[in-house]
Amino acid sequence: MSFGIHVNERPFDAEPRPGQCLRTYLRERGWFGVKKGCDAGDCGACTVHVDGRPVHSCLFPALRAAGRSVTTVEGLATDGELHPVQQKFLDAQGFQCGFCTAGYLMTTAALDDEQLGDLPRAFKGNLCRCTGYRAIEDAVRGVKHVEAPCAGAAVGRNLPAPAGPQVVTGTARYTFDIDVPGLLHMKLLRSPHPHARITAIDTAAALRVPGVHLVLTHHDAPERHYSSARHEHPTEDPDDTRLLDDTVRYVGQRVAAVVADSEAAAEEACRRVEVTYEVLPAVLDPEEAMLPGAPVVHAKDAGTARISRPQDNVVGEVHGETGSVEEGFAEADVVYEETFRTQRVQHASLETHGAVAWFEETDEGAERIVVRSSTQTPFLTRRALCALFDLPMEQVRVLAGRVGGGFGGKQEMIVEDIVVLAALRLHRPVKLEYTRAEQFYGATTRHPFTVRVKAGARKNGTLTAIQLRVVSNTGAYGNHGPAVMFHSVGESLAVYRAPHKKADGYSVYTHAVPAGAFRGYGLGQVVFAMESVMDELAWMLGMDPLAFRERNIIGPGEAMTGPGGEEEDLHIASYGLDQCLAVVRDARRESAQPAPPGWLVGEGTALSMIATGPPGGHIADARIGLRADGTYDLAVGTAEFGNGTTTVHRQIAAGELATTVDRITVRQSDTDVVKHDTGAFGSTGTVVAGKATLRASQALAERILDFASGHLGAAREECRLVEDAVECRHQRVPLKELYAAARTAGQELAADGHFGGTPRSVAFNAQWFRLAVDPGTGEIRVLRSVHAADAGKVMNPMQCRGQIEGGIAQALGATLFENVRLNDRGEVTTTAFRQYRLPQYADIPRTEVHFVETSDAIGPLGAKSMSESPFNPVAPAFANALRDATGIRFTELPLTRDRVWLALDRRAGTAAG
Repeated sequence: MSFGIHVNERPFDAEPRPGQCLRTYLRERGWFGVKKGCDAGDCGACTVHVDGRPVHSCLFPALRAAGRSVTTVEGLATDGELHPVQQKFLDAQGFQCGFCTAGYLMTTAALDDEQLGDLPRAFKGNLCRCTGYRAIEDAVRGVKHVEAPCAGAAVGRNLPAPAGPQVVTGTARYTFDIDVPGLLHMKLLRSPHPHARITAIDTAAALRVPGVHLVLTHHDAPERHYSSARHEHPTEDPDDTRLLDDTVRYVGQRVAAVVADSEAAAEEACRRVEVTYEVLPAVLDPEEAMLPGAPVVHAKDAGTARISRPQDNVVGEVHGETGSVEEGFAEADVVYEETFRTQRVQHASLETHGAVAWFEETDEGAERIVVRSSTQTPFLTRRALCALFDLPMEQVRVLAGRVGGGFGGKQEMIVEDIVVLAALRLHRPVKLEYTRAEQFYGATTRHPFTVRVKAGARKNGTLTAIQLRVVSNTGAYGNHGPAVMFHSVGESLAVYRAPHKKADGYSVYTHAVPAGAFRGYGLGQVVFAMESVMDELAWMLGMDPLAFRERNIIGPGEAMTGPGGEEEDLHIASYGLDQCLAVVRDARRESAQPAPPGWLVGEGTALSMIATGPPGGHIADARIGLRADGTYDLAVGTAEFGNGTTTVHRQIAAGELATTVDRITVRQSDTDVVKHDTGAFGSTGTVVAGKATLRASQALAERILDFASGHLGAAREECRLVEDAVECRHQRVPLKELYAAARTAGQELAADGHFGGTPRSVAFNAQWFRLAVDPGTGEIRVLRSVHAADAGKVMNPMQCRGQIEGGIAQALGATLFENVRLNDRGEVTTTAFRQYRLPQYADIPRTEVHFVETSDAIGPLGAKSMSESPFNPVAPAFANALRDATGIRFTELPLTRDRVWLALDRRAGTAAG
């Protein structure tokens, strides 16, 4: 008897493998709209219909689908017409990276009227990390945000993401949504010890497992050390990492890699690798790690490895003072000093880390290796791979499909190196895809910080001095450690006027899972401390905290001084912080929903400033050309992972070329398409890569008009571009005719654009909460949330609002419950979403987003960055509102319900006793 299953009305008879889930069965047959997000039925990205009922296909045994009808997102549309739910998500743009969208579509399509009336319950089985859920709710409710395109007038309008139709039909291709013939699968054996030396490793039993082709150990790895962090200048990061090392420094570090015909065979072989360890002392606390006699994490030469003080486990440090804080505190009428702590947070992008490598023949007949990776930095990853394996650039191509979320976590090379090593050894295609558990213990986290703040002010409310001591736990490897620590004390200090400032910062090694780049890049941790202290000073002075800030914030045209003085290329090229605080002031006057009887009510504000790009240069190239059909081809290096750069780049180009966005095709995130692009990180997709696109589009417009005037014999000043032609007085020549004429003349109507990322401007944000606290349980309810953003000229309000809402939602998760927990051995114990507690639809309040009116002198067409900055003021604004409600200053994140209740109960007990 045949298996017999119908998928989207197509019959399949192949029986599943023993124990195979429906998700992998479907994906192996090309239904790539079914996503792998969690492996445990927690995220809903794999939702399909079985006989009309939604199920999580990662938990549904494929064998149970025998004789049944399965519908995936690809099967929702009928007769070429989108399903009404697909159309609603398209009209509302109810997605960003889109990795979760298929799951939401399948869940929504099965809801009845009663379930539609209770979306928090209906969406308990689905997670989104990008949107903040408001856009998803709007899609379900049929709210339309997308505007129709019109020629020229593109910037500033709610134009749709070009990949929208593919996202809602499940045909957008993410990293592993491809079929590579002859593909082999890799699995990693990881260390069970926080610190140990490998004294022997035996792979013989592993190699005897049927289907195993290769086992890699430290004996096979290059001797060269490098950093997994990706920056334009590699010297920013310490060279402390070896591809496979004979010393392991955290529980979960890779020890060996097995390549086999199947994941099952590779996993079995991993279990049979025999490793003998010499267990070494370990240290997990960064303060203890700096003490004399602490175990040394990296005993390397400080100069060659670029580690500040390896013997003290200090990978990087900053010490700077402007004025004299000692004098400043002596001048103060009030001084407040406190220590604040922030926790590890996982990026939790729904698409896990992974890469596929294979070989292809170039046009010249040579062979090269191709790496398709879930990366934010294709060009920097290629450069690192070439350096590691001594390969010329032309022999390596790195590209990204659509990336399912990043948030800084994919500004690393943590899978591509081992995949390429295996592919080079076997000369076969090789794939490595992390499980959700591996994301927690084998990728990176946000840096945990301990921040000591001391600040003083006069009775009139002016600051006299600010002093910071920052200790960042970078974990076992220093990828991003020094850079995050340097950045954390920069704009957080510079946003306030004070004649005396001092900062001492330490990025410290421990034997814990490495930390890395994360949205806000250290600012969020220090802003939590700084903004909490600003509120406390205001309380001590009897001042309104908002008025206290308004008195002390930096003003337009003022110098920004941090611990190292001024950064020469950083400017306030437009100023909207005063407008942001005015939005908060107006919000405070308005009424909010009432709190339940007996609950405590409070409100709180916080602000932040962030540079619109990283220091030291961030390079982007773009190229745009006219095609034979009269449309345009735009090539950019930056990656798309829900950040919306693809949409914005089309809008920029369309505006300069007086055409519609649908006439511009974008090729991106591929080392073949442009000369170079540093990567999609540091909020640079619009302000750096966008500026390269702007310059290329402007140059092409001039080139087309110059050629048209000569072709028609008309004066140059009489010619103008329109949607699909050039008009010169009473003559009109279609663009496709100009293309043909140029080709006949041996000319190419194309142009390049370049921007080096400097000078830089700053963006501002302010967050305000009104919340209520139940003193009997510690439960907190947000009564109102308001966010003001200075994004300069807002290129796409719908999209920018979505970035802000997503940043707020992610920040609320970090504020309220997200916490990567380690046991006393340094082992990560939160290895699934149900243990880690990501924000769900019901957890996130709808935030009122206000854009203030500025136009930046540096950013393209007046725009500023807005991907990272909304995250930073959320935790302190929440903590300040909690302080206002309870009278208790909470100094440690997350602000879990039990932590709040214990503090209230402790205070009640103290009062009673």
